[in-house]
Amino acid sequence: MLLQVTQSGLNKKKIFNDPVYGFVTIGSELVFDLIEHPFFQRLRRIKQLGLTDMVYPGALHTRFHHAIGAMHLMSITLDNLRSKGHEISQEEYVAGQIAILLHDVGHGPFSHALEFSLLKGIRHEHLSLLLMRYFNKLFNGELELAIKMFTNTYERRFFHQLVSSQLDIDRLDYLQRDSMFTGVSEGTIGADRIIKMLDIVNDNIVVEEKGIYSIENFLSARRLMYWQVYLHKATVSAEKMMIMLISRAKYLYQQGEPLFATPALHTFLERDVQLQDMAENTEILKAFASLDDFDIWAAVKVWAHHPDRILASISAMLLERRLFRVILSGQKFNRDAIEELKGRISDTYNIRRGELKFFLACGSMSNAAYVAGGQHINILTKKGRVVDVAEASDLPNIKAMSKIVKKYYICWPKHITMEKALFIQ
Repeated sequence: MLLQVTQSGLNKKKIFNDPVYGFVTIGSELVFDLIEHPFFQRLRRIKQLGLTDMVYPGALHTRFHHAIGAMHLMSITLDNLRSKGHEISQEEYVAGQIAILLHDVGHGPFSHALEFSLLKGIRHEHLSLLLMRYFNKLFNGELELAIKMFTNTYERRFFHQLVSSQLDIDRLDYLQRDSMFTGVSEGTIGADRIIKMLDIVNDNIVVEEKGIYSIENFLSARRLMYWQVYLHKATVSAEKMMIMLISRAKYLYQQGEPLFATPALHTFLERDVQLQDMAENTEILKAFASLDDFDIWAAVKVWAHHPDRILASISAMLLERRLFRVILSGQKFNRDAIEELKGRISDTYNIRRGELKFFLACGSMSNAAYVAGGQHINILTKKGRVVDVAEASDLPNIKAMSKIVKKYYICWPKHITMEKALFIQ
């Protein structure tokens, strides 16, 4: 819900009623104009968690929700740092808000799911930067400082750390928001307390020592959310199916097969668009900036009746939530069993071996709550020392959470059975 403040001269000062934080105030006309732009409004039509609502029905919140929430947390954080005596100009304040507001504006349909099929490995951060530069031209260079913060080229480094680090505003918002909408209470974090504990030492963000247990809870919540939500096996299955579907659609489209697609989707099916293409051709960038979840679902509903059996089968399965069977394991899978499974899939669908990639996916994924080294979460001790959180002697759990956990996955249509043992004996 959007409420308008009616005082004279404040026609662009708005208040959002956010389900996580309550009232969120938009105090800058530039920020308001960015939010009103169609490229940003598009985020209302991109779900924050992609296909996760197939597992958690409440996970229907959008990238728009997240961007507004992150901007709100940035405002609170900068106010807190000001209260501790750190000078932050109004220009820096607004630029910090804009940097976090637009940090995800480059996400495509279903958030992360299609970065490596529809977009062929173009990361959303690179697209966010392209769109920020587009906005910068549109608004006569007013985003210059925000872009420097986003790209870590501004001399005050702590601003970039608030936008992108192991303890950034992005994570503080999405953990709270995703936990709330999925109903996974284990993801709950004390974002307010963490923000109150933030400070700046030598131009780096630090956490006061008394906030160390909130950081431990933050890292634990992040680890649990990854395995229970972001990498839930049914979510993995749905995302792999969507990737297979888009890959099949692109193949057919580029072979000259008649295929329904919206104009925006057409642009990305007809050829493999590179990042440079979007940097050099504003029309392609605009096509991307109008592409959302609705383009994909509209196509899927039509493709379910296409004569191509592969395209039609996967489309119908997604629409009816007949997800592939998926197995996650710490062990590698038996190659002989996988070969047997390939044969059964080939026989069932009467497809060539080269088409098996549309019905079978296997690989690995990994996660660590905190990767010590590189970017740090720094603790400011009561004695004034700055130490990495992993070195804190009374937090053995953080050392355990620094370990990278790797899991192998395999998924295929449920109705196809296998006889050989899947795991290596």
